[in-house]
Amino acid sequence: MGGISIWQLLIIFAIIILLFGTKKLRNIGSDLGSAVKGFKNSVSDDNKAETEDDKVEQLKEAPKSDENITTKEKDQA
Repeated sequence: MGGISIWQLLIIFAIIILLFGTKKLRNIGSDLGSAVKGFKNSVSDDNKAETEDDKVEQLKEAPKSDENITTKEKDQA
């Protein structure tokens, strides 16, 4: 009723092919694919950087907690 049928999509696709040609559409597809791939790489690099930063922060905080324990023990003695 209100949706787009498969025939309407095929007609739209045929018009796009006639307007741009297959070579242009292939170039657009490869450009779009490389953009998506670059986006995925940047997101995964950000996640790796965040986990490495978290590990560094945890390592920095770990000796501080040990120092607090030793200073508390010294204060009690």
